[in-house]
Amino acid sequence: MLFAKKASAILWLSTALVLATAFAPGYNDDKNKLYVPDDLEATLWAETPMLHNPTNMDVDAKGRIWITEAVDYRNFNTKPGERINNEQKGDRVVILEDTDGDGKADKSKVFAQDKDLIAPLGIAVIGKKVIVSAAPNLIVYTDENGDDVPDKKEILLTGFGGLDHDHSLHSVTAGPDGNWHFNTGNAGPHIVTDKGGWTLRSGSSYHGGTPYNKSNQGNQKSDDGRVWVGGLALRMDTDAKNLKVMGHNFRNSYEVCLDSYGNMWQNDNDDQVITCRVSYLMEGGNAGYFSADGTRFWQADRRPGQEMFTAHWHQDDPGVQPAIDNSGAGSPTGIAFYEGDALGEKYRGTLLSCEAGRNVIFSYQPTIDGAGFKMQRHNLISSFPKTDDHYIWHDTSQDTRKWFRPSDVTVGTDGSIYIADWYDPVVGGHAMHDKKAHGRIFRITPKGKKLTPPTIDLSTTQGQIAALKNPAINVRNLGFEALRKSNKIAEVQKLLSDANPYVQARAVWLLSKMGDEGIKTVEKVLDTDNAALKTTAFRALRQVKTDILPIAEKLSTDKATAVRREVAIALRDLPLANIKSIIDNLVKAHDGTDRFETEAIGQALDGKESAYYQAIRPTLAKDPTSWNNATATLVWRLHPVEAVNDLKVRASAQSLTEAQRKQAITALAFIKDKQAVTAMLALSKSPLKDVSEQAFWWVNFRKTNEWASLMDWEKAVNTQLSAQQKQMLALEKQMLDKNQPKATREKAAEKLAKDAIGGKMLLSLAGESRIPKEVKGVVAQHIFNNPDKSIRMMASDYFLRPSGKELSVSLALDMPSDLKNGYEVFRKNCATCHKFDKEGAEIGPELTLISKKFDKAGLIDAIVNPSASMAFGYEPWIISTKDKNTYYGFLVGDGETLMLKDVAGQLTSIKKANIASRKQLTNSLMPEPSSMGLKEKDLSDLAGYLLKLPLEE
Repeated sequence: MLFAKKASAILWLSTALVLATAFAPGYNDDKNKLYVPDDLEATLWAETPMLHNPTNMDVDAKGRIWITEAVDYRNFNTKPGERINNEQKGDRVVILEDTDGDGKADKSKVFAQDKDLIAPLGIAVIGKKVIVSAAPNLIVYTDENGDDVPDKKEILLTGFGGLDHDHSLHSVTAGPDGNWHFNTGNAGPHIVTDKGGWTLRSGSSYHGGTPYNKSNQGNQKSDDGRVWVGGLALRMDTDAKNLKVMGHNFRNSYEVCLDSYGNMWQNDNDDQVITCRVSYLMEGGNAGYFSADGTRFWQADRRPGQEMFTAHWHQDDPGVQPAIDNSGAGSPTGIAFYEGDALGEKYRGTLLSCEAGRNVIFSYQPTIDGAGFKMQRHNLISSFPKTDDHYIWHDTSQDTRKWFRPSDVTVGTDGSIYIADWYDPVVGGHAMHDKKAHGRIFRITPKGKKLTPPTIDLSTTQGQIAALKNPAINVRNLGFEALRKSNKIAEVQKLLSDANPYVQARAVWLLSKMGDEGIKTVEKVLDTDNAALKTTAFRALRQVKTDILPIAEKLSTDKATAVRREVAIALRDLPLANIKSIIDNLVKAHDGTDRFETEAIGQALDGKESAYYQAIRPTLAKDPTSWNNATATLVWRLHPVEAVNDLKVRASAQSLTEAQRKQAITALAFIKDKQAVTAMLALSKSPLKDVSEQAFWWVNFRKTNEWASLMDWEKAVNTQLSAQQKQMLALEKQMLDKNQPKATREKAAEKLAKDAIGGKMLLSLAGESRIPKEVKGVVAQHIFNNPDKSIRMMASDYFLRPSGKELSVSLALDMPSDLKNGYEVFRKNCATCHKFDKEGAEIGPELTLISKKFDKAGLIDAIVNPSASMAFGYEPWIISTKDKNTYYGFLVGDGETLMLKDVAGQLTSIKKANIASRKQLTNSLMPEPSSMGLKEKDLSDLAGYLLKLPLEE
């Protein structure tokens, strides 16, 4: 399915499960039924052959639905004739229409079919312009005469990474400010020059997914001097000038959507099964997927004892915004904000988030919570009568309810909700298994009430007002532009008292673009007690006033934290001398408990941290252990080098709590200076166990990245080895010494093979082909009894062990499952690398919610054929170095220092300058089950255990 961007690895290195049968749509009784709240109803509005697998949609002023298709998606993965194709003409943009008003589409036409459209992921219809997102290009088709045939094609922007890749360029939205907003995923590099000559340069360590995604890399600077990484939210003028990064470092948000206040909302997928999220994106915010420079994945940065969701989104790092809702397993896709009244007032203000992996549309009604938002998730629409029913095992080849894969959601001009359904038996793996490319569109309306698309008449002021108030976001832009040009300020001012608060917000944005009189009206809105509207007014004024500081000064003492957040964001690029008093006001109100507020102040002081700390240090308590939470949190966020001594004192203070000491240690770890290294080395010898263990971990972690060039690390850490490590090194030396008696060498090999540390050393030697053949048999004899399960598993790659016969997927599938034995199989063979429920390790992908995506046949197939398809981020690499060593594992960091993670969870750091060659392997690091002595019955039992359900949310 297209949304591999969202799919987690399912079993070790298997995601896109090549199921045993070729899927033909199974049309059971419920195939076209969606379950919605009692006051709503769902109708199948259109399906194939009127359209094929839809990736994105929009609505035009006539109420018609426009679709981008992806029939050519991943054709390099298929054999000729295996599925329908477009005869090399490229993918299509299709218009669907209900001409007779019966609530179902009856007309379909192709607007464009273009070789430049290879699995396009976005469409926006804004007046005469149809903007299609198809990496590497953002394409604008113009239909001058309205005959539904493009008269002009323009490559508006180019240079986005992600050709034929899900982690690429997504749809454009005309924001309430009149600008165009869009985003792109992390399949960079994105090297894009706007029409004004400003160049974005962004990348990360993410590779793979297509043959074209090979040159990505992090730590690139754009023309603004900043390092933007991963997925990006972007804004630009309608003429493609003034391109600006609005947020960054997410994995692959399928869309960014704006409400009329200008708040940005997005979901984001994970590369594990349990850590998807739905978030408010603060302007300029770092969403925390990669390290700050984009050179390391979260797995490389995960700290001991750190919970997966926290580690996954770097939630403990200064400079990263809160992730808000952990929506769990899934494959989040399209998103929309409902501001209309047609469905009933209770739905006004609802954020709709498609979850293709879970066959559901989530809903939220975000409410302001300090500088952020509270977001409570509800399951609004599903293809199952109860949203947990699809957790129960279903054979997807028969039960097509699980084929409901909502790719997008949008709001019609009449206030109805449209849902695009990709419709496929699987989600993930950069694949589609429905060879007929079936697609559907559903329409959600109030029960028993007919909704009719209004006639949009832009020739009159009232028609323009009606367009501005329309629930379809890109249609609203037509009213916005018409009113702005007509300068009917009095009519727009009336909207400030509209019954719908979102219409009030639209009026604020529009008035700010209507000259001095309009701006003065917006300035008066700053005196309101409505925090949301006041925030909107300030955002609008930032775009039109050259000097925002007098207003920022006034609002810096506002009682609403959300307003103060916006003030802080506005100060980011201004000199400290100009904003010191405003910052002081913001800091005075900051109590250190609101992470969004802390991050906003951090943004305001970006590049000015040291100067500000030096300015305020005389006003702080001389003894840093007496600092209050607000001060400690601010220093943690700013972490200037001038604070090293203060942080060291706090980190080693017995009078502080463990959490307070940990905060200080973390702040030190983010200071790129030799003083911080020296302080951390000293703390690694602290008598306080929590301090010494954390500091020791940071020293050994940072020496491979941010601190790599700051110290002579061999000299700095040679005293850090434990007695056991020293003993194992002595045995290794003995085993390798050809001058030692054979019996002595064999005894050393045996001791190494029986020890956890020694076993890892043997695996490292084996990977480098350095184990002498005369002791290899002794190692093989004992290493499979090593106390570390991961060593026993990995050993089969290097040493001979009994193998079973070739296993049969069909035979295993026919056998009944014994869940008790399945648990034992998991515990003995899988828990070394995988977590299921509360048991197991987190080296390979999490398996707890595996049944939400896959059935028994596919799961067994993945176990038997682990190399058939590998999860993204779990492709094995082999690295050869100039000093004749060889390493392999998962690539978790790719900068000046490359980082590999092996199946034992060990990280290996390799200097880029020392790399002779690097190659991505095609075989999984997961051992085949026969090598572990498993039989077909074991596979059936294991699959049954992993699919046991229902599970709690």
